[in-house]
Amino acid sequence: MNKYLLRGIIGTALGLALCTFGLYLMDVEFRGYKWILVIGVVVFGFGFLTIIYSLIRKIERRSLLDERKKTTTNTDG
Repeated sequence: MNKYLLRGIIGTALGLALCTFGLYLMDVEFRGYKWILVIGVVVFGFGFLTIIYSLIRKIERRSLLDERKKTTTNTDG
């Protein structure tokens, strides 16, 4: 598990927790629930995008390694 995937999972979980807490505050009729919901959505979005970024990096790294492997095999033979 690389650092981007870990950050993404933590960000997504924290965003979901903040949104759930914001919905709870809305039920209790606390006036500041809107800011908690906004922060939760932003943190969730950042975490989700970080997960996607880590997956793209993983695919790109594999393709680069395959390309280098093909290049070294073609020059040796």
